[in-house]
Amino acid sequence: MSLLYEWLDSAASVRRRGKFAQSALIYRDTYLSWYGLVHRVDRRARELKTFGIEAGDWVGLMLGSVPEFMVLALALSKLEAVVVPLDPTIGGRDLDMVLAAAQLRALITRPNASPPLAAPANPTTAEPSSSKTRISVENRRRLSGTLLTCTVFKRLSPKQPAESVPEVVLFTLDSGGDPKGVIRERRHLEGVSTSVARTLDVDANSLLCAATGLHTSQGFDLGLCTALSRHTGLILDDEMVVPRLAKMLAEQQLDILAATPAVFAAMTRLPTARPCPSKRTLCVSSGAPLTPSVARVFRRRFGVPLLSCYQAVETGPVSLDREGEHPDTVGRPFFGVDVRVATSSGAVLPPGQAGSVWVRSAGVSAHVVPPVKVRRHGDEIPISRCTTDGWLRTGDRGILDREGRLTLLGREDAGGQPALGGRMQDHRRELAPVVEVAPDQGAAQARAHRLGEVGRVALGVVGHHLQDLLQVVDRHPLLEQQGPHLLDQAQLHPGLDILDQGRAL
Repeated sequence: MSLLYEWLDSAASVRRRGKFAQSALIYRDTYLSWYGLVHRVDRRARELKTFGIEAGDWVGLMLGSVPEFMVLALALSKLEAVVVPLDPTIGGRDLDMVLAAAQLRALITRPNASPPLAAPANPTTAEPSSSKTRISVENRRRLSGTLLTCTVFKRLSPKQPAESVPEVVLFTLDSGGDPKGVIRERRHLEGVSTSVARTLDVDANSLLCAATGLHTSQGFDLGLCTALSRHTGLILDDEMVVPRLAKMLAEQQLDILAATPAVFAAMTRLPTARPCPSKRTLCVSSGAPLTPSVARVFRRRFGVPLLSCYQAVETGPVSLDREGEHPDTVGRPFFGVDVRVATSSGAVLPPGQAGSVWVRSAGVSAHVVPPVKVRRHGDEIPISRCTTDGWLRTGDRGILDREGRLTLLGREDAGGQPALGGRMQDHRRELAPVVEVAPDQGAAQARAHRLGEVGRVALGVVGHHLQDLLQVVDRHPLLEQQGPHLLDQAQLHPGLDILDQGRAL
């Protein structure tokens, strides 16, 4: 069995001696005990085995934050298969690229999810003229008692010994916007869980809630991994409605609530929000830069600080503003994590000087799929690569002050310089007419289409003053990269001020 199931077995043994004093999972009005979780996992593992899933097979879970996600992940862990969490809203093109990179043995989805091979991308192979099918479906089965579908693919080639023994593969996006999978081994999972538990003081009596998908680094590391390793209760919900989160914070006696800055910003706008009764509740904000104004308003409304956190799929949680007094930074490193600011070649820079952010910890993983060969320039270490002593170049730029607090400045390109700065400044004159004609949607959309992502951002700030928009552009050159993310957040939370989020970048 793999580590995830070992954690479950250990938790069930501990809770059995304590007569299951706390539920393992809470999903809306459903409470699942540790005994019930073990029973469901064992039953599901036997069913998956009949589907032909064996040890070493990679199986994708394209589900939301529901109990069945955790049950299936633990069942696959018992079979020693590799768990591959995927975004349930992933598009056909990205799904096809994931299938090409990961060579999944099976994919478990909901009925309304994107079907496998929905948009074949015809990836480049070593033999372009080959007419062989990249993947083919062996069978489709319905998981008993659910509406979930398990699509089993034929194996392309016999299993080959690998350099590493993966347990989980978390997918993220590379600098070009294409999916890449980060391989996590047992040592990585152990390192991340220990780091989070020691930093956030998580014990068996804690109650956690991750208001993000379990397929993300935030949900997996701060939610599933930490809850299993420390035998704590975990609250799940595939539709994290902001009023429900605020009510949960006021009534559930949460110890840790992990969410994005956009969710916390929406919570501050609720007229019926009540203060949190527990002063030991930790509200962890990660996934995007936290605006200091949002942190101040949140503390005033709910009575607890909002902690700015920095984490990535390759590194796990890196640093945290543990006191909540410096929201413009991401605080000091987690337990067992070393952070330094250095040049692209790894030469350490003095405090107060901007440079590349490097991280070293037991949770750092530099193994990715598909493997990418990067040409080195001199003694420069490529982004997402490690030095011989274990330091990973994250691709972020930042500054370390004399007290060890890290301030992030944005992303960097392959040369180590801020990306897209000149391109954004070139669009200053073009942004003005887009905003001016914004009331005329046809003209605005036509001009925005010619500008690409910058035009989409301009349309997203309809109703704001042009001068404010240009201040955002001057404040940070990466608005063009983050434009789609901001618009997605505006659609999910209509009351969210997209301009405030732009300033946070």
